Amino acid sequence: MLDIESSALIDLLKSERAAGNPTLSSHLNEVAEECERSGKSALEVIENFGLFTKPEMLEIMAENLGSYVWNPKAKNSDLPREIIRLLDVDTARTYGVIPLEDDGDCLHMAMRRPMDFQSQESLRFVLGRNILPVVCDPDQFASELDRYYPEKEDTVDDIVAELGDMAVENEDDIPDEDKANEMPIVKFVDVIIHQAIKDKASDIHFEPFEKNFRIRYRVDGALYEMPEPPRSLATPVISRIKIISGLNISERRRPQDGRIQLKYNGRPVDLRVSCLPTSHGESVVLRVLDRTVVNLELDSLGIGEDVLAKLREIIHLPNGILLVTGPTGSGKTTTLYSALSEINKIEDKILTAEDPVEYDIEGLIQCPINDAVGMTFQKALRAFLRQDPDRILVGEIRDFETAQIAIEASLTGHFVFSTLHTNDAASTITRLMDMGVEPFLIASSLAGVLGQRLIRRVCPQCKTYYTPTDEDLDRLNLERAQVEGKKFCYGKGCELCSNTGYKGRKALTELMIINDVLRDMIADSTPANILGAKASEFGMRTLREDGLLAIFNGETTVDEVVRYT
Repeated sequence: MLDIESSALIDLLKSERAAGNPTLSSHLNEVAEECERSGKSALEVIENFGLFTKPEMLEIMAENLGSYVWNPKAKNSDLPREIIRLLDVDTARTYGVIPLEDDGDCLHMAMRRPMDFQSQESLRFVLGRNILPVVCDPDQFASELDRYYPEKEDTVDDIVAELGDMAVENEDDIPDEDKANEMPIVKFVDVIIHQAIKDKASDIHFEPFEKNFRIRYRVDGALYEMPEPPRSLATPVISRIKIISGLNISERRRPQDGRIQLKYNGRPVDLRVSCLPTSHGESVVLRVLDRTVVNLELDSLGIGEDVLAKLREIIHLPNGILLVTGPTGSGKTTTLYSALSEINKIEDKILTAEDPVEYDIEGLIQCPINDAVGMTFQKALRAFLRQDPDRILVGEIRDFETAQIAIEASLTGHFVFSTLHTNDAASTITRLMDMGVEPFLIASSLAGVLGQRLIRRVCPQCKTYYTPTDEDLDRLNLERAQVEGKKFCYGKGCELCSNTGYKGRKALTELMIINDVLRDMIADSTPANILGAKASEFGMRTLREDGLLAIFNGETTVDEVVRYT
């Protein structure tokens, strides 16, 4: 459903700009549909469609309101304190406004949603003053609101302290919605989720045990424990999560999957919810899908320039298969999204089958897999071949039939991207053979295999260099002569990295390019270790070698490389 602001903006353009212009009117209908589908604002979608630029849109809105556009960057001076003191923090943030000027007759207010006339009427009633709504770029407005009216956030510690007095008389009873919707529980779950998004966590774990209830965040691949709430609150907290994700709170014996859609600081964030029954209650994991945290560009993944150049050659091939392999959470999907974003051109049709669709990318036809209604990878792939695609993404090759159809697609003029769970690039061939795929089909269709792991980067602010110890060398199977003149590093821990010593992650990769020699070896069912050795002769840098390079470049630590390779 369209929000009030977007609806008002589209109506304005239809009445003023699209009258007598059927083409623009049709485009605006498409804008409304895209807003409803994606949850994006009309301002953002109109700019993406290329109908108007953002400055043009702001001027149109201001003209309609009989107002003007406020550009805070045009004036270096701060707003006067006496003006800022006209509003308290709660009012400013609730209504999304910043007072700019009091001309005696009315207050000039920069507004997050200047076309939301209902909010304006409410604000006039609260303040008892006339208001002139002033238009501002939404991105600039958000930073200025944080500057003048910083949010007073409840911390997890504060909420846990408040919850200390709460208790559930009988936690074995199936909770009703009223209990899960009590304000302290609602507030606790909201703070946990918002803190996780703020800390750029990828997952939130709610884990009930016999005597305690543990909550952990995964940040940069490592789990960190949060302040522990009372054990008796596990059931209502988990029930609250199930309610907002549309799950059945009375079903506690079977796994359930759901989804939460919310906005954080004005941007849409999706949470994938997984509930698993355990002996002490339900374990719940929330996967945080925040598009603004993920930079979908190949150059941002931390892949070496030499490997990146070869990878770019592969993804621009007219047909074949590229497989990205590694364990769960190794960044395979992000790498494939980045590759698709790079080749997402108007002249190519790209179809994806994903379980589930993690990020909406304009220009891609993305199909969610739903086994419950029979929408499997196999059925999606067969349908894709009748849709005249140029490139196809299959979220994961799980069985023989999916692998067979993917190979058929690659042999009939399509390029196929997919993922597989294997330990390294070479063992991918063995895995496909285990599924039942004929070696000669693998040899003729496979263009390359990218093995991948994600390791944590050393925090740049507290990075400290040292001479490697004998123990470090033993763990890496290196001789002292091999590291002569090289310094290793680690993070001491600081405020920037929350005293972990790490900030951000990078990919370790090994790219096996399938040339004629390797094709012959694959067709002859050569074992994985021999294939890997031959690929190394042709210049493939293994995961361990790429990790050593990262150590020598001061990007990561010995612990990280040993842990993942």
